Amino acid sequence: MKLRVLGLLSVLSVLLVVLGSTAILASVSRELTQELQIRRVTALNRFAQVAFDAATAGDSAGLKTEMDRYSELYGEGVLIRLQGGTLRSGGLAEDRAEVRDAMARANLNLSDTALAPLQPFGPGSEVISRSFGSASQVLGEVVLEVNLESARQKLRERWIVVGLAAAALAAVLLLAAARITAWVLRPVHRLNTAVTELEATGRTGQLPEDGPPELRELSRSFSRMARTVSQSLNSQRQLIADTSHELRNPVGALRLRIDLLQLELQSARQKDAAAGVVAELERVEEILEGVLKLAAAEHRASEDSARSPRGFAGREPSAAAPALTDPYPVLQGEAERAEPAARRCGATVFLASPPERAASIACNPAELAQMVAELINNALKYAPGAHIEVAVRVRPTVVSIEVSDDGPGLTADERAAATGRFWRSPQNRGVRGTGLGMTIVDKLASANSGRLVLAEASPHGLVARLEFPLGPDGVGTAGQDAAGGGSNG
Repeated sequence: MKLRVLGLLSVLSVLLVVLGSTAILASVSRELTQELQIRRVTALNRFAQVAFDAATAGDSAGLKTEMDRYSELYGEGVLIRLQGGTLRSGGLAEDRAEVRDAMARANLNLSDTALAPLQPFGPGSEVISRSFGSASQVLGEVVLEVNLESARQKLRERWIVVGLAAAALAAVLLLAAARITAWVLRPVHRLNTAVTELEATGRTGQLPEDGPPELRELSRSFSRMARTVSQSLNSQRQLIADTSHELRNPVGALRLRIDLLQLELQSARQKDAAAGVVAELERVEEILEGVLKLAAAEHRASEDSARSPRGFAGREPSAAAPALTDPYPVLQGEAERAEPAARRCGATVFLASPPERAASIACNPAELAQMVAELINNALKYAPGAHIEVAVRVRPTVVSIEVSDDGPGLTADERAAATGRFWRSPQNRGVRGTGLGMTIVDKLASANSGRLVLAEASPHGLVARLEFPLGPDGVGTAGQDAAGGGSNG
């Protein structure tokens, strides 16, 4: 946008300078032409009067003397044709075509005293002519050569002066256009940055009020709107967290009462009914736990975005980035913890060998463990009896932590929707779960400068991949783009 506005202003500035310079130069040319024409027409009339007197008196000696003196002084030729002969000075003769034409027009009593407008370059001279005589008879013609070089030199000097002034003016106008463009667009760029920040973090700082009055008012309006949106989002997050937290106490008390009630029940039917109630309470507790984890993850993601842009946004790293973590020991611990659950559901958890090229990532170790645990539990829950592999892959620009299984997997549309809150695959409606696991992992990955990628395993199954940017020295970064990652592992 800046280039478009600045380009338009620059074109208008240059056009204005060109038009102004052209008008000034045309005026200078007319002025010099008129000045030269007035002087030479005066000389021409003087020669016509002297030639008439000489023709009347029959003595042309004085006329010839005056012609020679003029040619010597101005370097211009004069030719006068009398009835008794032709007088010449300054090398002007009838063999030149323009001289013959001028004499022919003067012989017809047609005065030719107008000079063409001066140009910086062109012929070195022109001729003007007129006749002299009585009212009824032409006694002769006077042809005067006009040397244009001196006037052209003045015109060229004026052109140089005007050209330098025009260049200086154009430079000033272009500089002013650049300053005006920056002044006008600076609030627009700040507003665009603030909108991006508000979209990513749910909050933004106070916009400075500068630029044109309309943009200052727009900045004030956006700041008010951003504060309202931020307060609303914070209130929503706080409400969810507080509600989930407060519900845990009555749900816990209700569970205790049901446990006590179960001790008093005698019949099998009553015990089965109580067991159903306990199962529903456990589901409520699981949902509350998931909501609390999700609220914490969203809060972490929001704080990280406000403090420093995420690693896959292509921005600068934060000065407060988390400590570097070697992901392999974290995966090893979570794989060992998942083995009892895997045996119960007939699955196997295999930890791949550590990568040849060791790498550290900028990720909180506890949150990395939580993400890996969620992905492994998700595979155990929805792919019972499957072979689950946990691995660390190091690629040129990215470190991938992969949890893959050979279960039924998800379709492309299901993988795209899997990180939504409370989303459950239609084929897994009968499996107990909250639909919050992938959402929590996605938010925590974002909070740690990474991202969650779901892909199809070969020949079937699901690959859940946590990708973190990798610097050229093998150290994870929070600000480098990792576009090179994302292939199936």
